[in-house]
Amino acid sequence: MLHIIMAVIGLYVSARGIWPLSLNLTTKIVLTLAVLCIAEHHLITRTWFGSMASPEIPAAVLMLLGWLFCTLLLLGFFILIKDLLGLVAYPVSAATGRLLLASPRLLVAITVITLVIAAVGVWNAVKVPKVKTIEIALPNLPAAFDGFRIVQLTDLHASRLLQRPWMAAVVDRANALNPDLTVITGDMVDGSPQARAGDVKPLQSLTAKYGVLAIPGNHEYYSGYQSWLAAFNDLGLRMLINQHVTITHENQQIVVAGITDHAAARFGLPDPDIAAALEQAPANPTIVLLAHRPMGASAHAQAGVSLQLSGHTHGGQILGAHLLTKMANEGFVNGLYDVDAMKMYVSMGTGLWNGFPIRLGRPSEITQIVLRTRS
Repeated sequence: MLHIIMAVIGLYVSARGIWPLSLNLTTKIVLTLAVLCIAEHHLITRTWFGSMASPEIPAAVLMLLGWLFCTLLLLGFFILIKDLLGLVAYPVSAATGRLLLASPRLLVAITVITLVIAAVGVWNAVKVPKVKTIEIALPNLPAAFDGFRIVQLTDLHASRLLQRPWMAAVVDRANALNPDLTVITGDMVDGSPQARAGDVKPLQSLTAKYGVLAIPGNHEYYSGYQSWLAAFNDLGLRMLINQHVTITHENQQIVVAGITDHAAARFGLPDPDIAAALEQAPANPTIVLLAHRPMGASAHAQAGVSLQLSGHTHGGQILGAHLLTKMANEGFVNGLYDVDAMKMYVSMGTGLWNGFPIRLGRPSEITQIVLRTRS
């Protein structure tokens, strides 16, 4: 379905953005074919250069494709708005209507502006994220845990786009916070353990007083889940697969639980199971749940979770378009939410999928969460 939609957008941009220009027929055909190749570049790379999740092509090419693809999407949107305004304006002022509908200079100006915006979006996507600090008050948090600091990394998406130097810089910034606990809430990798071995190596250097805990996201299942479990273990990451651990600090306790992702069902692997994750957990503790997706939050709240940490949405990546992401994720996209008696924080994401390397008004983050007994 995605490829059909992109073909329609490509044809529309070509029809309204190329064919009205004063170019010869051969040039128009070549440019139209180029636009269609950009529109379908995911299909092309999936067929000849790896997989949809992990095209094995150089980072510079991925950034170029991302820049052109984002330009195409934004151009389609801007041309549509221009055309709609032209149709509305035409009955009132024919000159204004013609300017909006058929001015070559206006088309060129819109295209140049869109190319610049998309370039900024690519830069925002691949730069090392800044630290965002948020305090979260939990009513029943043991007094000893007041000020307890958790660093959340999520959606790292190690790939040919976000390689070892980027990952090492993220790890350095996380470690510099000297956290009590570091958690990774899924989508660490795109590609096989063999392809990504060097890119994930810096994760071995993550340090925290009470260790590093992690859960799988949907992209782990697309990338050889069982093999990655062994690789993560070798990196010193403790994977919580519908499991929990108890953290004791100054003779008081909290529980940190983790569940799998809904993508597991497609591969015959265990679905997310909050009951199993909390089985035999200490009675009446504060429970922090690691869940890759924000969906299902109400059920987790009913199970007694105090705080859920999630990612998956990347914050929608583009301001405005993030509202569609919000609709697709039960009304959650980023930030702190109250779900019944539970708090939930949804990160903007530390990295992102290499197939759409764009961020506009939705910055990536390394999240430092400070637990408080009261606000």
